[in-house]
Amino acid sequence: MTTAYLTDDSFTQHNHPQHPEHAGRIEAVWQALGAAGLSDQLRQIRPTPASDEQILAVHTREHLERLVAVSQGDRLVRLDPDTYALPASYDAARLAAGAVIGAVDAVLSTQADNALAIVRPPGHHATTDRQMGFCLLNNIAIAARQAQSRHGFDKVLILDYDVHHGNGTNDIFYADPSVLFISLHQYPHYPGSGALNEVGEDEGRGATINIPLPAGHGDASYRELFTEIVVPAIERFQPDLMLISAGFDAHFADPLASMQLTLAGYDYLARECIKQAERLCEGRIVFVMEGGYHLTALAHGWSNIARALLDKDEISDPYGSPQSGINSDIQSLIGQLRQIHRF
Repeated sequence: MTTAYLTDDSFTQHNHPQHPEHAGRIEAVWQALGAAGLSDQLRQIRPTPASDEQILAVHTREHLERLVAVSQGDRLVRLDPDTYALPASYDAARLAAGAVIGAVDAVLSTQADNALAIVRPPGHHATTDRQMGFCLLNNIAIAARQAQSRHGFDKVLILDYDVHHGNGTNDIFYADPSVLFISLHQYPHYPGSGALNEVGEDEGRGATINIPLPAGHGDASYRELFTEIVVPAIERFQPDLMLISAGFDAHFADPLASMQLTLAGYDYLARECIKQAERLCEGRIVFVMEGGYHLTALAHGWSNIARALLDKDEISDPYGSPQSGINSDIQSLIGQLRQIHRF
């Protein structure tokens, strides 16, 4: 089993130490992968920046020029109350998108069986024309279009289990039946989107599946939702490629949300995704780093994804289960999802 691994030291140049999305996040992941001996078992591929053409397949020219303008300055700029950019951020964002493209290229050209892209700044909140939610370019959306335009793989699944709704990815593909977007997220929570009735529009109606979870849900709820909703949706869609927006901010220790997933629960999600990829699309799957703001949980979570991609059974989990109560009432939500999406 060959797993491509794309990352780069320059991702630390986009950094605001007082902000939740800082360079220490990716440094923690690098350290954990190295300490576990996993980095040496991955096929490291040096990423190259996304081209204007690749970026503009998803974003407007104005969106890109906003980052160019910041790169020509000499100070930190707030693009919105949550989202910062520095002169170095433009290059980091282009390289992050390029790394996810490179991961997709490696898998679809059979250089690797699967891949992980450890990148920042993250991407899933970036809409066609707006940077937001810590995100500058929508890395996974750009890579999905690359899979279609360069490789001719028409049907792409994007599964997002970051705790925050991937509104940017949702909006970019909202009318596109060739990309199935599934999001499990805390709701209501930032950015406020991702309701049950957001199902796509026009030809893309039904190709967006939003699974909004109240605070407090943990491993059992996610397992049941995967079994009853996510897996049937993937089977019905029959993807050529699976892309995973993996955020570890639904872990119970994360400071920016209120979900109760454990690292063992996250490991189940990753391995179930890999299993479905092996069953339906010859194992073609790429995991892309999104959120996660408890550094230890984030680092162990990505080490576990690497182990799963390498077909290793063990996991690392220094935290175990949460001490607080867990919301496990999920049947009503499953019933609504079945009715809306006709499972």
